[in-house]
Amino acid sequence: MSAVENTQAPTHGSEGGLARSLRARHIQLIAIGGTIGVGLFLGSARAIQSAGPGLLLAYGVGGAVIFFIMRALGELLTYRPVAGSFASYADEFISPFAGFLTGWSYWFMWVVTGMAELTAIGIYFHFWFPDIPQWVPALIALVMLYGSNLLVVRVFGELEFWFALVKVLTIVALILGGLAVIVFDIGELGRTASFSNLWTQGGFLPFGILGVLLTLQMVMFAYAGVELIGVTAGEAENPTVMLPRATNSVIYRILIFYIGALVIVMALVPWHQLSPTLSPFVLVFDKFGVPGASHVMNLVVITAAASSCNSGLYSTGRMLYTLALRRQAPRAFGVLNIRLVPATGIHVSAAVMLIGVALNYVVPEEVFIWVTSIALIGTLWTWVIIMLAHRNYRARVQQGHAAGVSYRMPGWPIVNWLVIAFLLVVTAMLGLAPGTRVALYVAPIWFALLGFSYLRLKKPGTA
Repeated sequence: MSAVENTQAPTHGSEGGLARSLRARHIQLIAIGGTIGVGLFLGSARAIQSAGPGLLLAYGVGGAVIFFIMRALGELLTYRPVAGSFASYADEFISPFAGFLTGWSYWFMWVVTGMAELTAIGIYFHFWFPDIPQWVPALIALVMLYGSNLLVVRVFGELEFWFALVKVLTIVALILGGLAVIVFDIGELGRTASFSNLWTQGGFLPFGILGVLLTLQMVMFAYAGVELIGVTAGEAENPTVMLPRATNSVIYRILIFYIGALVIVMALVPWHQLSPTLSPFVLVFDKFGVPGASHVMNLVVITAAASSCNSGLYSTGRMLYTLALRRQAPRAFGVLNIRLVPATGIHVSAAVMLIGVALNYVVPEEVFIWVTSIALIGTLWTWVIIMLAHRNYRARVQQGHAAGVSYRMPGWPIVNWLVIAFLLVVTAMLGLAPGTRVALYVAPIWFALLGFSYLRLKKPGTA
């Protein structure tokens, strides 16, 4: 029996592993909630200043890449829906070492992403309380989210459903309200709002293609989390039917929300009038002229960051659970509490996220770009592994060594290699800016540490 098949076996005294309590709406909103967060609501403000309207090109290309990654993941999930899917597929279709690296790197990615979301919460609170230190709201948010993740998974799914729904409805309101302002010249904002703002304010590419390339780091970070569907596989009801359906809907909704929202934002307000330190969504709602709109929107973006961090804590606990069951992490991580939640993994993940709170105290100005860049390394690694595992899976199907499924990614195997090449280019682009270059310093240390740990794990008497 492969390691993958063992991932559902519990290590405590109950009769089952993770509870299959998540419904389709929970899974879709957990993935959307994990993705629509600080990358879109705050990171886009900085990216717009680097690329202008050309940022849409970066989101379009990145979105096409995400489409194929999610189709590949959906095919693997249909083949075998297990918790901690990326690590399990890497183990089965690449090597046990790849599974070990992927599981731990995905955990690391979401821990660091959680630090980014907590940082954003601290920044957003300055809108109301400019004198409060950035680390204080970050710490309060972490404590609250930590508590919610220790609940029964159905309760967590319900909370995350409503968290994410707030974000979705806000973006829909922005798109519909913005369209009304542009088409009917409503209010003071309507006098200058026009789709022509996308190409008349210095051109569509005011900083050329290089400007677009420089935003790929933030764009791909903004898409991080869409693969959370793979983490929910172990707790999904009727997974072979639900997961492909959820995968398709999440792909299209996220592309519409991201590109559609940014088109409206830059049509309403010329890109050079947007502040790199203020969420463009807060600014636009303020210019709508609705009393208190900017305050409501600021609350929404805080909720968005909290929601994404909440999804991160969820995924880290499940990934450590999977690693423990495969004997690639301490056994304590494979123990479920009375609510069938991997509480030990959540405890440890929340404790490590405290480093993000400390960084907000020590280097509040630099922490955001540092942690988003470092988190992206783990994301890019996970996506590369998904494409490699999918490529090898399809090869085995062709050879008659694995069962094929009806839900497939088009373009295999050429698309697999094209996507991997793109992800490697994004990785190389991190070296162009001092703020993002720190990720390339951290990555070799992290992978070297994992390599050393794996060797010790495989030594006789140390397993």
